Amino acid sequence: MNDLLNVIWLGIIEGITEFLPVSSTGHLLIAEKLGLGARSDVFNVVIQAGAILAVVVIYWPRLWQLLVDWRKPESRSYVLKLVAAFLITGVMGLVIKKLGFKLPATITPVAWALVIGGVWMIVAEQLAARKPDQSFVSWPVAILVGIAQIVAAIFPGTSRSAATIFVAMLAGTSNRAAATEFAFLLGIPTMFAASGAELHDAFKHGAQPENWTELGIAFAVSTVTAFIVVKWLLRYIQTHRFTAFAIYRIVLGTLLLAFF
Repeated sequence: MNDLLNVIWLGIIEGITEFLPVSSTGHLLIAEKLGLGARSDVFNVVIQAGAILAVVVIYWPRLWQLLVDWRKPESRSYVLKLVAAFLITGVMGLVIKKLGFKLPATITPVAWALVIGGVWMIVAEQLAARKPDQSFVSWPVAILVGIAQIVAAIFPGTSRSAATIFVAMLAGTSNRAAATEFAFLLGIPTMFAASGAELHDAFKHGAQPENWTELGIAFAVSTVTAFIVVKWLLRYIQTHRFTAFAIYRIVLGTLLLAFF
């Protein structure tokens, strides 16, 4: 029973933190250290896929519009920028994998990334606020956002959503909603591809047996939680800055440095 509750909690944590600018990888590592238990790569990938599925459902009208209107120059340009950013992330990700990069399994680097990322978010939003409101996604924005995804992957605690959203805002897409949309749409193929690669590697090298019932529950919990959280976030950013998330990161990171 306790293990089932732990699985549910992990699904909730993943669903809440995957698309909020607070770092899902960092929070799952913290949860592990606090007693919810270490999980397999397959488990972590599957619950991440649940969060991604929620975003696909939320953005389905936009995805369908891009598909139907692909002949229109603005839609075709937007899709090409998503593809370019995805390819940049994919190529750089393969290079990093070939170099044998491994995520750290300790709290300290995550804590520092939370603090530094929180400070950076506050500064970045102040700088972005000085720019004229701009919803257009330029090619430099697309390229830099693709690179930002890799930076977030290398430094757990950075947060993929925070890195991509704020890079987009600083590079020219200063409108929060537009920057968030591009970051989240790019996250769909990026994270599905990463999840597929992780699953392939896990089964190729003999993945440990899974409790598929618990995994299914965690997947469902992650999907439902992410759906609720992302719907709320998209409304929230219409009238609020990301400052509250930055403060949360700084406070959490400071507490982790003090007690771990």
